[in-house]
Amino acid sequence: MPLSDLAVRKAKAAEKPMKLSDEQGLYLLVNPAGSKLWRLDYRFDGTRKTISLGKYPEITLADARERRAEARKLLAHGTDPSADRKAAKHRAEAETQNTFGALADEYLVRMRASGRSEATIEKSHWYLKTLSASLADQPIAQVTAADVLKLLQKIEASGRRETAHKTRGAIGAVFRHAVATLRATGDPTSALRNALLPVQVVNRAALTDPKKLGGLMRALDDYDGWPTLAAAMKFLALTAARPGEVRFATWAEIDLESGVWRIPAERMKMRRAHDVPLSPAAAVVLNGIKRFSGDERLIFPSIRSVLRPLSENAMNSALRRMGYTGEEMSAHGFRSTFSTIANESGKWSPDVIEAQLAHVPADRIRSIYNRSKYWDERVKLMDWWANQLKSMKSNKIARSYP
Repeated sequence: MPLSDLAVRKAKAAEKPMKLSDEQGLYLLVNPAGSKLWRLDYRFDGTRKTISLGKYPEITLADARERRAEARKLLAHGTDPSADRKAAKHRAEAETQNTFGALADEYLVRMRASGRSEATIEKSHWYLKTLSASLADQPIAQVTAADVLKLLQKIEASGRRETAHKTRGAIGAVFRHAVATLRATGDPTSALRNALLPVQVVNRAALTDPKKLGGLMRALDDYDGWPTLAAAMKFLALTAARPGEVRFATWAEIDLESGVWRIPAERMKMRRAHDVPLSPAAAVVLNGIKRFSGDERLIFPSIRSVLRPLSENAMNSALRRMGYTGEEMSAHGFRSTFSTIANESGKWSPDVIEAQLAHVPADRIRSIYNRSKYWDERVKLMDWWANQLKSMKSNKIARSYP
């Protein structure tokens, strides 16, 4: 005879556990301590099994019967309700562990293992751990396109369109990693490809007037901030390297005797090793900063720790302190300054200048050939460039070319 709500409610505890049967294997187990638990007995592959369906009164008689029906439906399809429950528990635990933040950490580790540059990893860390912090604790399989769009629109609304696009790309990379490792079924960022406003292309600010550039070089000499920061900017100007390449430069990469800075492939934007000629002026900068970085690995360490590089925005912040606006000069602008003045001088082949800037030609074989072919010319080019900067700084030059 089926149970009734009244019978369940009035069931009293006895000295021993007591079963009150309903139908089709469902019963109420009343324990001596007074707890009332729903149980379901069933057979699967010839074996008698029991599963718990919850505790009364949180789970009513109607609830228990509904859960019994769900279990019997699984049995009808050849699935063991107990095994299905364990699998669901494992999936729930996996979702809890496989949060977006955890997968982002994995992705960053993979980036480092695959030899990506520290500058690239640092930027990805900012996109994924700082700008995407609102997603960190969400199971990655539950993150929706709407969740991602919300944070991207917040970034976009602050005026950082390019950052919003790059953050979308970084988030998409984490999802593709999750899909490849079977912890997500898709990438929600693919649906947001046209959801953001287009990036406004703005040329990097750079000084190309010799008098103004000379003023900047004098300002670097007078800079009263952290010494390694001023030295890093002088070195940046003298080598025309990328800011990230300078910030992460190590003493192991420097050969002062041969006058070469050998940047390994993993730290280069194009993933190809690059040798930079060191002019005597660049060597002077390195020798002068040695006492601040000591025997540590980094040449231009942060003010906070000799084990950490200068921050990504340190150079641009220093330029602002010296009175240069974002429209006048940027750290990356030193490369444009060098390229513009060297090309306008008419003294150097464009191929030599491009080789110095580590711009990769379309033909990879030609790139490798040029690396050795142009070395002597690049040494002369960087000596010439150092002399140009010195003359501009001393205000002895208006323009040394037509």
